[in-house]
Amino acid sequence: MSSIKPLPNFLAQRYHGWKATTYDENKAWYRLLASEGQRPRAMVISCCDSRVHVTSIFGAEQGEFFIHRNIANLVPPFEPDGDHHGTSAAVEYAVTVLKVAHVVVLGHSLCGGVNGCLKMCSGEAPELEKSSSFVGRWMDILRPGYERIADVPEEEKARALEYQAVLVSLENLLTFPFVKERADAGLLSLHGLWTDISEGTLHSYHPDDGEFHPV
Repeated sequence: MSSIKPLPNFLAQRYHGWKATTYDENKAWYRLLASEGQRPRAMVISCCDSRVHVTSIFGAEQGEFFIHRNIANLVPPFEPDGDHHGTSAAVEYAVTVLKVAHVVVLGHSLCGGVNGCLKMCSGEAPELEKSSSFVGRWMDILRPGYERIADVPEEEKARALEYQAVLVSLENLLTFPFVKERADAGLLSLHGLWTDISEGTLHSYHPDDGEFHPV
């Protein structure tokens, strides 16, 4: 356990700055959140990428979103096999306990996970093919999306696969019985978004024409 250290100074300083300003100015709100519990209206599933800042994009405050992050904002299909499923557990909790009204899958430009999947599926990343690669086995979720973009020009494949990461996740969400049940009852809606990091733009998936359009 010698590798475990106290919090580094730069993080401690940032915490104290937050505590003395943001928290202190909104102390009553934080205490209300603590006493009454969370009632988020939406769950957002986004990438771990540090450049994707969900609360900033939507100007959200504490308690508004139930946020789950993973590599490439993927949702696996419903597979109750007894193994550990962090994403599936988060979806279950959000839908059945918190009863969110919306589940949003948020993809983004220049996604490292998606790029890894692109290289793995095209044979350029043999290290990701190994059974010991956690990233590779996670990106297997996106293989159906890779197969769909076979005819897309090479220079457009990365963007196309980023879109597919959103679409595959939306499709997989509907394999969860409790998600489909609430969606069919009109109590839950699913949304697919993609954001361009450099431009700050946001695109929403429209099922009527199967395209992502600017918000």
